[in-house]
Amino acid sequence: MVNYYNTKIIAVSNQKGGVGKTTSSVNIASYLAVSEAPTLLIDMDPQGNATTGVGVRPGTYKDSIYDLLIKKKDIQKTIINTDLKYLDVIPASGKLVGAEVELVNQYAREKFLKEGLENVLGKYKYIIIDSPPSLGLLTLNVLTACDSIIIPIQCEYYALEGLSQLLNTIRLVQKHLNKELEIEGILITMYDNRLKLSRQVVDEVKNYFGDKVYNTFIKRNVRLGEAPSHGKPIVLYDAASMGAQNYMNLVSEILSKNK
Repeated sequence: MVNYYNTKIIAVSNQKGGVGKTTSSVNIASYLAVSEAPTLLIDMDPQGNATTGVGVRPGTYKDSIYDLLIKKKDIQKTIINTDLKYLDVIPASGKLVGAEVELVNQYAREKFLKEGLENVLGKYKYIIIDSPPSLGLLTLNVLTACDSIIIPIQCEYYALEGLSQLLNTIRLVQKHLNKELEIEGILITMYDNRLKLSRQVVDEVKNYFGDKVYNTFIKRNVRLGEAPSHGKPIVLYDAASMGAQNYMNLVSEILSKNK
């Protein structure tokens, strides 16, 4: 296969649940596709919400990311087209829950995903990975395979709790497995400018991460919450909503940083 693109692999990761990780993965990938950048979304979360979030229903596909990782299936067999012209997805599987155990005794187990992706490098401009909500071997595979990481942080008490754990894991991966790994950006989610708490969290995050924090905040938005139940990214569900505007602006920022 001819390599047309210098593929950039970006993971969306935070082991803390409920921070908008999957919503961000789905909508970042979708808006990259809308901007006509060929994009592959990979669902590494056993819950499979990114898979259903782009309209792929469980039971409608045979092979998944599990088969790529554990059974070493050809990646082309795991890729599914979506309703967006430039967006493909590799779906998750409930079997991923057991994948951690299956990986434990394997040699070079941290590199399985990296090796599995080699055959599509050049086909896509971006690969977006929705990471699992834990810091186990699956997340280690993601961090070893990706070029950079977007960390969503929710505007709530304890927003930075557990983050030191993730940053420590990133440092260890940089040291031993992926020297090129960097933080792509910090994404503020569930922001409400009427709340003093939201503004305090933003100040705290900016003090810690400086200019790594995106200018675009993802505000609390009902339509954004409804879209997944319809199996659609926000651009196909309600492109005029606040949530859609937020993600469109965010992707503009990501694209301008990656010219």
